[in-house]
Amino acid sequence: MSATPSNMLELGTTLPSFSLPDTVSGNTVSSDESVGENGIMVMFICNHCPYVKHIYDAFGPLADEYQKKGIAFIAVSSNDVEQYPEDGPEPMKQLAREKNWSFPYLYDETQQVAKAFQAACTPDLFLFDSEKKLAYRGQFDGSRPANETPVTGSDLRAAMDFIIAGKPVPEPQVPSIGCNIKWKI
Repeated sequence: MSATPSNMLELGTTLPSFSLPDTVSGNTVSSDESVGENGIMVMFICNHCPYVKHIYDAFGPLADEYQKKGIAFIAVSSNDVEQYPEDGPEPMKQLAREKNWSFPYLYDETQQVAKAFQAACTPDLFLFDSEKKLAYRGQFDGSRPANETPVTGSDLRAAMDFIIAGKPVPEPQVPSIGCNIKWKI
């Protein structure tokens, strides 16, 4: 199991513009049309990574809770499906339905969206405020597949609470750690 940290994109960065297909609905989802009243959470994930699998069951309910508070959620998979077919659109659709996720699960076939965000790993989390400025990039919480720390989403939850309150998210922010994005060769 690899352990790649996130690149920690500079806070205040404007939400990169994107338009990608949602594997569940078949609709195209645009960043410009997806920001909630209080912001947007963009998560780079995939189906096969043990770090993502470790938090699967927690981020669905967390997304449900915070979408009601005005934060939109979008998941994106950018992995090379030639190397990792389980990260392709049909398995993505199956996983999202199985987990009953209420957010779109987008397929970044060209990997251009991952590059625009400087995403490095799965999960790699980017929370933008209502002005589309990066307020948080970091870990879901301190839990990892190899430790005994419970999965709570505490770091992300705290960050979302700050932006809902209209306050800056404090630093330092702890990088996310996960499998590296599987770039096309």
